[in-house]
Amino acid sequence: MSNLHNLAAVGQSIWIDSLSRSIIQSGHLADQLEVNAVTGVTSNPTIFAKAMLSGNNYDEQLAELVGRDASTDEIYTVLVTTDIQAACDVMRSVFDRTGGKDGFVSVEVSPELAPDTDGTVAEARDWVKRVDRPNLLIKVPATAEGVPAVEALIGEGISVNVTLIFSLVRYGEVMEAYLSGLERYADAGGDVSTVASVASFFVSRFDSELDARLEALGTDEALALRGLGAVANARVAYLDFLKVFATARYQKLAKQGAAVQQPLWASTSTKNQAYSDTLYVDTLAGPTTVNTMPESTIAAYQDHGPAYPKVLDIEDMTDGALILARLVDVGVDYDDVTDTLEREGVEKFIVSFREMVADIERKRKALLGG
Repeated sequence: MSNLHNLAAVGQSIWIDSLSRSIIQSGHLADQLEVNAVTGVTSNPTIFAKAMLSGNNYDEQLAELVGRDASTDEIYTVLVTTDIQAACDVMRSVFDRTGGKDGFVSVEVSPELAPDTDGTVAEARDWVKRVDRPNLLIKVPATAEGVPAVEALIGEGISVNVTLIFSLVRYGEVMEAYLSGLERYADAGGDVSTVASVASFFVSRFDSELDARLEALGTDEALALRGLGAVANARVAYLDFLKVFATARYQKLAKQGAAVQQPLWASTSTKNQAYSDTLYVDTLAGPTTVNTMPESTIAAYQDHGPAYPKVLDIEDMTDGALILARLVDVGVDYDDVTDTLEREGVEKFIVSFREMVADIERKRKALLGG
């Protein structure tokens, strides 16, 4: 039993926050299931941009597509679909073994659609048809326009990974969208047991933004809170999750086979080198949660993470609420922090998405001799 196997034993799913054709074709992704207890995969425009901008793993398929005069948009769609389908196939054994409760692979709608509810829903439907795998999750950003898209998609029986959550208020809206969507699907005669969802709470980015503000405030009280806010925010989110999914409203759906919408800890690589490189794993071990880690964090936790993880308890969650209150007391504007992070998160994904499309276009032109 490795450190990650012990973490999985407390009820937390380990997903790898990395996807490329090389790790699929080499068998490296399949190895992760046994070696590191990995049971899922997440991807985003930044991850795909990194994969497509390095190496030559995509060149053969790219050349074939260019040879039949495919557009840049079509090329992007085919390349991503190929990788997502292959990753879903690798994870299918987990999906089957867990009765459809784990083993998921996520693909994100275009970040350009973040302010467009109808556009997000339409593209999500397209991805479901293209990939055609039961263990696919569609990633939808938790923007004001994304939340109603989540409800609409769940209401159609489409499984969703709600991403870029920073605010506890927004998280409440996300859980409401999930429950409302399930109710709509059930009322329409759908089988709610076939619907899955995770709510991706971003962690390390919260500390990066918050610590800069605490340092700007400069008081002893403010500086003492550095490195504490992100974990506190996630722990309070976990408490909110426990409350919502203990209600009679959810229990009615559970009797029909509905799963909970699992909290997912995303952005768990440590950005501040002064902090432990396993900080956002050590402190957030909880049943019915997911931690999606880049390979560097997986390796770090296997090497020196705790052999017996401390499981989140009510004291941890209460302490998280107290820390958030202290942050307000020292002068932090919580709403401005989360609004900033949401806006910048979407912007970063848009930049990565455009870089990836631009690189595909350059390669297409080069193959055409232009």
